[in-house]
Amino acid sequence: MNLISIENLSKAYSEKQVLKDINLGINEGDKIGLIGVNGTGKTTLLKVIAGIEEADTGRIVKANNVNIEYLSQDIDFDLDVTVVEQVFRGNSKNIQLVRRYEEAIMNPNTKNEEILKLTEEMDEANAWDLENEAKVVLTKLGITNFNEKVGNLSGGQRKRIALASALINPSELLILDEPTNHLDNDTIEWLEEYLGRRKGAVLMITHDRYFLDRVTNQIIELDSGNLHIYKGNYNYFLEKKLEREEIELASERKRQSLLRKELAWIMRGARARTTKQKARIERFNELKEGGLDISNEKLDISVGGTRLGKKIIEIEDIEKSFDGKKVIDDFSYVLLRDDRVGILGPNGSGKSTLMNIIAGRLEPDKGVVDVGETVKIGIFAQENLNMDNNIRAIEFIKMGGEFIQTADGEKISASQMMERFLFPKDLQWTPIGKLSGGEKRRLHLLRVLMEAPNVLLLDEPTNDLDIDTLTVLEEYIEEFPGPVIIVSHDRYLLDKIVEKLFVFEGNGKIVGYTGNYQYFKEASKIEKEDNIVDHKPKHRERQKTNSKLKFSYNEQREWNEIDNIIAELEENIVEIDKKIEAAATDYTKLQELLEEKEEVENKLEEKMERWIYLSELAEKIEEQNQN
Repeated sequence: MNLISIENLSKAYSEKQVLKDINLGINEGDKIGLIGVNGTGKTTLLKVIAGIEEADTGRIVKANNVNIEYLSQDIDFDLDVTVVEQVFRGNSKNIQLVRRYEEAIMNPNTKNEEILKLTEEMDEANAWDLENEAKVVLTKLGITNFNEKVGNLSGGQRKRIALASALINPSELLILDEPTNHLDNDTIEWLEEYLGRRKGAVLMITHDRYFLDRVTNQIIELDSGNLHIYKGNYNYFLEKKLEREEIELASERKRQSLLRKELAWIMRGARARTTKQKARIERFNELKEGGLDISNEKLDISVGGTRLGKKIIEIEDIEKSFDGKKVIDDFSYVLLRDDRVGILGPNGSGKSTLMNIIAGRLEPDKGVVDVGETVKIGIFAQENLNMDNNIRAIEFIKMGGEFIQTADGEKISASQMMERFLFPKDLQWTPIGKLSGGEKRRLHLLRVLMEAPNVLLLDEPTNDLDIDTLTVLEEYIEEFPGPVIIVSHDRYLLDKIVEKLFVFEGNGKIVGYTGNYQYFKEASKIEKEDNIVDHKPKHRERQKTNSKLKFSYNEQREWNEIDNIIAELEENIVEIDKKIEAAATDYTKLQELLEEKEEVENKLEEKMERWIYLSELAEKIEEQNQN
């Protein structure tokens, strides 16, 4: 059954066309993911479909009795109402009934007769299921005090209340704008199952690629105002998009070949006298203007960082509490040069606190964080930098640096870097206040990288970033020459990038795992199964230790090669020493050789540190396998 038909929809802001003749049908049971680069108009399209904004041209035709529920990123809350009152703010008959019942039982002046009457009405309408579902959903989203005032809750908690309200209120079409923001990984997985069971249609914007793959049965991509429809999940979209781009590229090459032929004919001095000649000139003009924008710019941000010394960051026995609640208890770790570390845990467990302590923004109650002299930390936090909405985007970037040097030694200006970050020249001079939320996040990320850090701390970097930017950010992290620590609920990123995980388990306890997110989930499953069979704490600890010990793919490859690499570096030092002896009287040559030797010695020292770590891990794995 068709719920909504969108016909020839167009929308522009000032001179920027964000939607061009959009046509789309939404049917019962559709689970649609809307993707596209930040600033292309995704949220605008949702708002137009939800009836919050008007299109310039075109129309939307709704079937009879189609109710739409819309979760916005920007929500106005009544801070004086309770959680339950906020959730039951819909207009359906049962929602209004539940709201009246909840208000009555919370009011000490309500007469028993009124409560009895409302109870009978709840029975007749079978509204108890709705009330129970609301409280189950709120609990799953981490909200358990249903009578708490909304004004007393954090911004993330309010967003989860808004999500609960959207899920609970009956609707034929549920529209969600970034529903996974402010959710931890377990809650995201619960939401996947919940939406998968939902009978009504869903239209959503999300950057979470696993979420898209597991929930959607249709992907629509908004690109330069045009809509491309793919009848499948995210993996299907990737396959078909590649096919589409290859076809478009072939068509564009053919068009350019024809254009060159027509241009040659024009340049030979054709006179526009005959009808045939006029037609060829008109054809040339059409070819010239009809090119496709298939450049699909890549965000090439493989920049070089400043040199790291032997000591990077050493964390020793740190503890931190807030209002008597311990969030970090006796945590220690030595950060290595090529570390890719992920941090997991429920909302409010202390992940950002740990990042702030490492960054030097917050002092631990106990213990020390020793940062090496050569370390330059770049931190990309959940909140934007203090951005002055009145300054232009390029001015903000230049505050971080006028240019940046790549790993190859090339200097790239701030303007060129912005273009690589999909900020064309006209957008570079736009005041920050006029950028979308996603564009501001992308600008913030670029600012951090323009400062040329050699250690990266990324706190929820995927929030509000589009998938294209995320893909390139992942490539950048893979090539980054220093260590990276990531707090993220993006399971795709954690699987692709991370080789170690620290998991907050409550009461300040942080448990380490070697491996990516998928390995952690498998290890956790083993632990839970073991606990069902044997509840002895000692056995649980042994099982947990066993589940952690395993080389990642990259570590196994490194362990196989590291002895040869160390031997080569040692041979290089011997050869350089011989050259130093021969150049004892040539001061210039001697300086060059001494610098070269220092560089090789630093590499050797780094490899020796890795050899020690990997050999110890190999011994533990062997010991584990023998047991």
